[in-house]
Amino acid sequence: MNVLVILGHPRKESYCGALAEAYTRGAEEAGAHVKRILIADMQFEKNVLAAPPEEQFLEPDILKAKDLITWANHLVFIYPTWWGSVPSLLKAFLERTIIPGFAFRELQFDAYEKKLSPRTAQLITTMDTPLFVYKLFYGSPGTKALTNATLKFCGVSPVRKMHISPVKHSTRKKKEQWLEEVYHTGRALQYGVLTPWEKLMKRINPWIQAVRLQFYPMTFFAYSAGAFAAAFFGHTFNMAVFLLGYILLFLFEVAVVFSNEYHDKETDRLNRFYSPFTGGSRVLVNGLISDEAIKKATRNVLAVCFAITALVAYLSSAPYYVSISLIMILFVIAISYTVPPVKFSYNGMGEMVVGFTHSFAMILCGFVFQGGSLGNSYPWLLSLPLFLSIVPAIIMAGMPDYFADKAAGKGTLAVRFGKSKATGLAIVFVLLATSSAIFLKLSGYLDEAYGNSIYLTIIHAVLLVKMLYTFMRKKDKPDRIDAIMAVSLMYIMWYALIPFIKLM
Repeated sequence: MNVLVILGHPRKESYCGALAEAYTRGAEEAGAHVKRILIADMQFEKNVLAAPPEEQFLEPDILKAKDLITWANHLVFIYPTWWGSVPSLLKAFLERTIIPGFAFRELQFDAYEKKLSPRTAQLITTMDTPLFVYKLFYGSPGTKALTNATLKFCGVSPVRKMHISPVKHSTRKKKEQWLEEVYHTGRALQYGVLTPWEKLMKRINPWIQAVRLQFYPMTFFAYSAGAFAAAFFGHTFNMAVFLLGYILLFLFEVAVVFSNEYHDKETDRLNRFYSPFTGGSRVLVNGLISDEAIKKATRNVLAVCFAITALVAYLSSAPYYVSISLIMILFVIAISYTVPPVKFSYNGMGEMVVGFTHSFAMILCGFVFQGGSLGNSYPWLLSLPLFLSIVPAIIMAGMPDYFADKAAGKGTLAVRFGKSKATGLAIVFVLLATSSAIFLKLSGYLDEAYGNSIYLTIIHAVLLVKMLYTFMRKKDKPDRIDAIMAVSLMYIMWYALIPFIKLM
């Protein structure tokens, strides 16, 4: 392990200097390679005079400091807390070294590449303020600023913190005790920085990110509404089948998401306007998961899915071949969203496929698994408004991805028709969703599934249409449409959540 100890006290012979010596000794005994920066010895301009900061002349000492930060795996800052924050010398050092292009890179207005990842850090700070006052009343301003607004912002995590207080009136014995504690903190590096739990989460978190859990609640409500609809028609509700069926569909969606991540890597790489709603999970683009790992995970998840498929079909009161056929058709359609040779998302059919798999497929599976018949019109009618409500969100998801998709040859509706015409099409689907739901309620077909609550969709539809129309009329359309995406996705929930509640 390469450890860089940075002494931020302007007086090298201070108690902080002794703490730095103690930590260095412990780290070296732990087998770490330790180098030190004494900021007080550095010669550099203390003020950021250039705009942007990275264009300012970099003195030899600043260049050397950047090289040492690059070399290090673990950064240790030892400094006094003065007036609730770091000394001006340390602040100047940070402002001159932690600069754009080196420590971080702006990707878009709200997204940054954390270029110091995966380094870790340790803060050791002395103060005279009682610790409970510093934390409880002041809110730990200095350590929070250095931890969150500087180090973690640039990808340094975790950041350990050690507060030594109060120093001014402490006894020699107490100071020796603190030196011993700091020595043992350095010595503990023989076991590494990360705890077993942190090591586990470091491996798991990229996979959680890849799964994209924010898109799963709606499919649960749709599947459940289908299952409850079967019970409404007199079929016995089987909880085991219900749970196994949802696990199956959840894992199928995971496999499809992983597959899409792999096949859309090029367009995701080109995409500069990604968000939580669009542009993929970025795990492959950012190197958090390898291509081979996600391919293997996809195969493993599908193997589990096929085993559960057989079990669900066996336990379901529906004919075995019906359940198997339904699941296989759903799988082929869903996986073909990006997988050759069909690649629905590349030939203008992707939006309809997503709409189908998240509406008709979910509700029909819930209905059939509980013994319902595919010949019953009820689940099909229940799926229609949901399908129509999903399509606008998927169409609009292609707007931020427009340039990347076009460059990668992905023929979304936004690419094929242009942003304005595609938005107009989204407006049509919004209006169709509301009007079809109200018609099915008034005609008596879905009165018990919707009730009067469905009229609330009119308000939401008016708001969404207004937002879409405003976007469509703009000559210079924004590259990010997070507000529209949020409202579009919430619009879908009416057509899944209301039947879920009413039929439960």
